Amino acid sequence: MDDKNRLLTIGQFAALHGINKKTLMWYDEIGLFRPAAVNPVNGYRCYNYHQSALLETILLLRELNVSIDEIQNFMKNRSAESMRKLLDEKIQKLDLEMEYLRAVRKTLGNYRQNMDTLLNMDLSEITLVEKEERCLVTVDIDRYTSYDKQVEMITAETRKRQLRRLHDASYGTMIPVENLERGDYDSYSRLFIEIPFPTAKTGLHVQPKGAYVRAFFRGDWKKLPSRYEEIFDYVKKHGLRLSGYSYEMIINENVTDRMEDYIVQIEIPAGADQI
Repeated sequence: MDDKNRLLTIGQFAALHGINKKTLMWYDEIGLFRPAAVNPVNGYRCYNYHQSALLETILLLRELNVSIDEIQNFMKNRSAESMRKLLDEKIQKLDLEMEYLRAVRKTLGNYRQNMDTLLNMDLSEITLVEKEERCLVTVDIDRYTSYDKQVEMITAETRKRQLRRLHDASYGTMIPVENLERGDYDSYSRLFIEIPFPTAKTGLHVQPKGAYVRAFFRGDWKKLPSRYEEIFDYVKKHGLRLSGYSYEMIINENVTDRMEDYIVQIEIPAGADQI
C-alpha cells in the first residue's frame, strides 16, 4: 500500500500536526475538513498523509486570523488565484500590525528612557546633550489655550494620524526662543507630537540634529521662568547661543496624578556663540 494512502486514526493524525483531535472533529462537523474514511462499524474517523498539505493550509490561515467563513469560501473555490488574493490581504494586514508593534516598541523605549532619567536625574543640573533629528507633528496654540483643550487637540491629532490611543506618541509644547529671550514665558506657539513610525516629512516640523541644552523643572509652574533664567546663565557662562524653539515635555505624567509633581524636561538647540 502507498504510505500516503495508509489510514491514521484521528489521534495519530492530530498528533502529526500538533493539534487537538477535537479540532479535527469540529472541522468535520462544520464541513471544513472531512476525514478520508469513516469506519462503518464504530464511526471512527480516519485520515491519510495526502490530506496533510490541505490541513496545514487551513492551520496556516487560522494562524493568520482568517475566519472560518473565509476559509470555507476559499475551500469551495480553491485555486492559486484565490489563494494569492487571500494571502495578499493577510500580508497587508500583518505588515500594518508589525508597523504598529514597532511603533509601540519605540514608544515603550521612550518611556523606559524617561524612567531611567527620573531615577538618576539631578533636578538642579543643566547639561549639554546631543540629539538626532526627529520629525514632529505640530498643532498651533496660544497663551489662552487651556490644558484641557491641549489634551483634546493632541487626542484629535493622534486619531488623525491613525494612532490607536493618546499614549502611542510622545508629546509636549514648544515656545520660540525669541519669546523667552524677551521675557515672554507664556507665549507657547505649538503642541508637538512625535509619531513613532516612519512618515513623510512633508508638512512636519523637523527638530534639528545637534547640541541641546537640557534642564528639568518641578514645582509651581509660575516659577518656571526662574528656571529659564538659570538656563540663560548657563548658556552665557559656556559661550552658547540658543535658537529655534524650547521643547518642553512632561516625563512622569504616567507615574503621578498631581500636577505639582510633574517634571518638565526642557530641551533647546544650542550652538557656539558666533558673536
